[in-house]
Amino acid sequence: MPRLPDPATLRELKAAVGKESWLESAQAVAPFVSDFRRLYHGATPLVLLPRDVDEVARILSICNREEIGVVPHGGNTSYCGAATPDEAGGQIVLSMRRLNRVRRIDAADYSMVVEAGCTLAETQAAAREADRLFPLSLGSEGTAQIGGNLSTNAGGTAVLRYGMMRDLVLGLEVVLADGRVLKGLKSLRKDNTGYDVKSLFVGAEGTLGVITAACLKLFPQPADTATALVGIDLPQHALDLLARLRTAAGDQVTSFELMPQLAVELTVKHIPGVADPLYQGTPWYLLIELSSPNPQQNLLTLLTGTLEAAAAAGTIRDAMLASSIGQAQAMWKLRESVPEAQRRHGASLKHDVSVPVSAIPRLIEAGSALVHRLAPEGDVVSYGHAGDGNLHFNVSQKPDTDIKSFIARGPVLELAMFDLVESLGGSISAEHGIGRLKAAEFARRADPVELAVMHELKRALDPKGIMNPGKVLCAR
Repeated sequence: MPRLPDPATLRELKAAVGKESWLESAQAVAPFVSDFRRLYHGATPLVLLPRDVDEVARILSICNREEIGVVPHGGNTSYCGAATPDEAGGQIVLSMRRLNRVRRIDAADYSMVVEAGCTLAETQAAAREADRLFPLSLGSEGTAQIGGNLSTNAGGTAVLRYGMMRDLVLGLEVVLADGRVLKGLKSLRKDNTGYDVKSLFVGAEGTLGVITAACLKLFPQPADTATALVGIDLPQHALDLLARLRTAAGDQVTSFELMPQLAVELTVKHIPGVADPLYQGTPWYLLIELSSPNPQQNLLTLLTGTLEAAAAAGTIRDAMLASSIGQAQAMWKLRESVPEAQRRHGASLKHDVSVPVSAIPRLIEAGSALVHRLAPEGDVVSYGHAGDGNLHFNVSQKPDTDIKSFIARGPVLELAMFDLVESLGGSISAEHGIGRLKAAEFARRADPVELAVMHELKRALDPKGIMNPGKVLCAR
């Protein structure tokens, strides 16, 4: 098990990165020891800010030799405490923010190599400069880093068309726990030489090694898009419309986001510049986007015709199609501001879960009944990526209710929600990972053989247990 570093080891670690590449005062390390949601408040004797893969390798070699825990730290947008050191104060924080170079863009190959500290927004911008698209899109893309996106297998709003982060990576450069460097930055689409080793590190949350760079897939830039905000009465109508859209547009359906009326009301109330363009006050809203690299695709006509047919069939009640880029951006701001609106509204209980797409109506119905019974101080704000089955089944505190009573409902409600999700063939973590928050529940619910394989991989790649201790896998 990892142990506390002595003064000599701390000096050696500082020397490994050089002057002005480490932090140790309480004020300087404060941003690195609390998670985004302020659920965990840890401590560390040292934050290291390496500039290249060789410095990362030296750090891990020293920490492995001395059995010191290492916590990789990216943009600190994790909802599960995956990048926060523990309270004992002996774990080193390894910040990736200075490994932020775009090493290569190959437009003809539709690939790019970026370092782990590049933010998602920077990566998107670099791809655009080469007239290419990197399609991962998140509300936190200005802060979230590529290394963290890979380590948590991030999803976002375009999974329906492009897949999760795992589907967008071609190769990885990874520093292993003992300091060895896995040099796997190939851009091959086909490579059948043995095990797909890179996949081990995607979604591992830094528990098997430190991702320092990635070769990512690029796509053609969209030349035609169509965006609409649609009002419906029932979640089942969302599935009916999705089926109709996929029949009409195939994989040109890029995003399909579901929001309840309450989420829209909270966002309009708490976020300046946000408005509800629909006037009928429907119980549910859908944000739909089609995209194509073909400028002659005429997606607006396709989307309009599909929505008209759905309205005639009674599937939708109201719709507004964006007639400009500004209108489309306003619709997206409405959707992407829901988490911030919830934060401003008050306390909330969060559940990042996924079920088969066909089970979404049942999840909403049964989950809402659980909230009514087990957390009556809260209102359901269930929104998210209906096209791929991932809903953020959140519960916001009702006005004029006691916050302590509300928060105290969390553990019992969470267990019931996880039981419900499992009964529907779903997952207790869709896109936010396990981290520290869900490690115990993951250990309790995972298939025993699958969990044993994970522990065996952990022991093989990190026998001293120094890599992000206490995250994902509980100690055995």
